[in-house]
This record gives sequence, structure tokens and C-alpha cells, in this order.
Amino acid sequence: MQLNIKDTFNRELPSDSNTENTRRKVFEATHSYVNPKVPSNPKLLHASIEMANAIGLEEKDINSKAFLELFSGAIVQPKTKPYAMAYAGHQFGNWAGQLGDGRAINLFEVEHHKNRWALQLKGAGETPYSRQGDGLAVLRSSIREYLCSEAMHHLGVPTTRALSLMLSGDDVLRDMLYNGNADYEKGAIVSRLAPTFIRFGNFELFAARNDHSNLKKLTDYTIKYFYPELGKPSKEIYIKLFQEVANKTLDMIVHWQRVGFVHGVMNTDNMSILGLTIDYGPYGWLEGFDFGWTPNTTDKQNKRYRYGNQPNIGLWNLLQLANALYPLVEENEPFETILKQYQTDFETKSLAMMRSKIGLEKQEKDDAKLMADLEDCLLVWETDMTIFFRLLSNYRTGNPNSGIEVIKKAFYGSESIKDTILEQWKGWFTAYDQRLQLEELTDQERHVKMNLVNPKYVLRNYMAQLAIDDANKGDYKLIDKLFQLLKQPYAEQPENESWFAKRPDWARHKVGCSMLSCSS
Repeated sequence: MQLNIKDTFNRELPSDSNTENTRRKVFEATHSYVNPKVPSNPKLLHASIEMANAIGLEEKDINSKAFLELFSGAIVQPKTKPYAMAYAGHQFGNWAGQLGDGRAINLFEVEHHKNRWALQLKGAGETPYSRQGDGLAVLRSSIREYLCSEAMHHLGVPTTRALSLMLSGDDVLRDMLYNGNADYEKGAIVSRLAPTFIRFGNFELFAARNDHSNLKKLTDYTIKYFYPELGKPSKEIYIKLFQEVANKTLDMIVHWQRVGFVHGVMNTDNMSILGLTIDYGPYGWLEGFDFGWTPNTTDKQNKRYRYGNQPNIGLWNLLQLANALYPLVEENEPFETILKQYQTDFETKSLAMMRSKIGLEKQEKDDAKLMADLEDCLLVWETDMTIFFRLLSNYRTGNPNSGIEVIKKAFYGSESIKDTILEQWKGWFTAYDQRLQLEELTDQERHVKMNLVNPKYVLRNYMAQLAIDDANKGDYKLIDKLFQLLKQPYAEQPENESWFAKRPDWARHKVGCSMLSCSS
């Protein structure tokens, strides 16, 4: 098993001089060296051939003892020095100070076909940043992260990736709902990848401590390896870096809104400097369309990270990054200009995204009202977001009275919908039909285009929970079935039609299927 290892982060940036694996504050360092905990009996449950190929491995390597040992943390690759990254962050709007990789250990960086990948293990043991935690992860959260990161990629959403899912052979004590009912669960380890795992919080840590020297080193490193097209670091380039990060962050969130994904924990330490979806904890997809929905029990009262507020939180988090980068620029106006542009761009990009979802190519002045009226219809009766937009592509112009029949499968409790609600929907379909008359696409062309942006299959929480329930019984087949299904989310896959369905009643209030905690 050959890997082209080319470490940069832990070679070019300052490391923690204390090499003991003890919980502590770490100063003037971007990382601390720490080895993974050796698992008692690691077992490979699943691996992504695509990501193995991306780092230069073949399918035969996946089944090797070397792969099992390396990506479970049982051994350390020769001539490498695993480490945990230091960062800070705002959590639920409040400054949390030093956080860091509490249960993620970075193994090394690989370069293959001119692409750079940082590989880390999540759930491989404690680090200096573990605080009160044990640095481990359980099977249920690991299955969710493994499946979702790959599913998001195939949806076209910027994301970190996953290479492998393993059992550690060790039990882990967790209080799933933070209600005093702790219990032992199967321990697991996910190997995940990204060009870098640098977050907004990495910059916040140095800025908060007035460590401007290391803030500059980290920023210059980020530009050198991940934004080299910007040029040689300077005040002007730092501003351009912030502009690029703002653009990527907004694009990511617009994609989230497009597919109905809710991250659940948009803290600044969970915001990638590359605009990637990172840290899959209590995430979820909208079942019934609802701007106010959040999957996170911790956020149940304030709903800070609800679906409809994600674009605003992206802006708030970017403001914190701007504050962190300010010492390198010492000017407010450039940052303020970019943040204001974010708000304008969101309106523009969001409207363009919604046009694509309902099959419009031209821009008409009343389109925003058409979208607002559609949202009112979706909110007035519980309507499955994924199914609604997928079925809408089947609508044929010239017969607005047929619209409700086209989308009826998306309604929860459709047999009891009030006539006033049906009339509201009929009114929208009349306006929609008139708007489609202004387009040049045929019904079939529109159908094809809409199905390229409206997925048929997403990782609904109940689907993940079914895989988790089976896995806890020692049956891992559903993990692969869902993994393969979600590699083609826009394809019809008639053999998998049973997954194109509303959330079943049994899952509405079941733990893991509606609300989730940060416990993993």
C-alpha cells in the first residue's frame, strides 16, 4: 500500500512544544502531536473505493491488513507525526475560547494527481483539546457522518469526504439525549478527508490572543496551498482571501437550501475555510417544508441554526472571521463591503436557485413573488420538500387544475386537506402555468433540467437510523445499500422506488429520526 505523503501543515506551522497528551490550554501553536488510541479489535465495515482511488489506493488495498491498521489508528504510518489542530470558536453565538480537535486526529497529507488530501481519524482517542470528553465516537454518529459526507458530494454540495468506517471493538459510554441516561454503545472510527480541515476558528484562536505573528503564518499558509491564485500575501491579498471565503461559504449554504439540508451546529469552529460542509453531527433534511426546523435538541428552544436562518448565520460567522483577520489589514471598510455584498448576493443566488428548482430559465420581475407564494403554499400544509420538487417536474403546461394531482404524493395526510388550502394551491399553479408560458423550454426539457437540481433520494434521518439499528445488531448490509443509492441521488433508480417516500409515521418522533443531540 503506497501513499504519496507530503505533509505541510505540521511541518510548516508552529507545533505545541509540550508533547504530553494532557488536557490543557495550548499557546502559540497550530497543532499538538498526538497518536491515535490503539483499538482493541478493529473491523472494517465499509470503505469508499472512489476516495481510496483519490489518494492513490486500489480496491485490493482496502482489504489489506495495512489499510485496517492504518485507518483504525492501530499503527502510525512511518515518517509521519499525527496531530490534533488547535482552534477556538463561537458556539451558539457565544465565545467559547479554545476548542480544538477533541476527537479528531490528523494522520498525514497525501498528494495524488495534483490534488492534496488531509486525512484524519474521527473517534480515535483523546487529545489535548478533548476537554471533558474521551475523544471517541460511537457507531450511530459514525454511520451518519460516513454516509452523509459522501451523499452530499454526489448531490453536488461542497463537503468533506469519507474514506472508511470501522468498528473499534471498544464500547463507549454516551448520554445520547443529555438526560442522565448514559449507556454503552459500540465505538467506531471514521476516516475523513478534505484538502484541509482549517476552520474559521483556527484564525479566531490567534486573533483572540493577539498572537498576530502566528495569525499571519496561518493565513499565509492558507493562501499558499489553497488560494495560490490570489498571489503573494499582503493586505490586499488578505482581503481577497476573505472575499473568496465569503463566496464559497455562500455557495455552500445556497446548496444546503436547495436540497433542504440543515447542518444543525453552524458554530464558527464548524465552518471550513474552503466553504466545505464539515462536521456532520445533528444534521437533517427537511421532511415537511419548514423554515423554522432544526434537527438539534440543543438548539430546540432558540432555533438559531434552523433551516431558514442558515444564510444569516453564514453572514454572522463570516463577520467573526473578518474580526479575526482584521489585525492583518487594519481597515474595516473592505470587510464591511464584502459582508454587505454577501447579503445582496444571497438574494440573487437564492432566487436563481429557486428558479432552477421550478424549471425557469428566464428572469422576470415577478419571479420573487411567485417563489414567495409557493413558500406560503408549502407552509400552509405539511408538504415533503424533496418529493414536492421532484414531482413538480412532471407538471405539463396548459392545465393548472392538474397540478395538485401531480404533487399530491408530497402531502402528509392528503385525505384531510381543506378546500381553502387546495384553492390556494390551484391559484399558485395558475400563476406558475402562466409564467411557464414565457419560457422556451418544452415540458420534457424542463423535466430533465429540474431533475438535475431536485434530488429524488436524500439521506433522511429515518433511513440512517434504520442502518444504525441494523448495525447495532451486527447487520451492516443497509449501510452499503444506502451508500450505493445515494451515489446517484438524481437518477430514477426504479429498483429503489421504496426510498422515494415520505417519512413514515413511526419515525416522526423517534429518537434519531426527528431530533438529534450533539452526543456522539
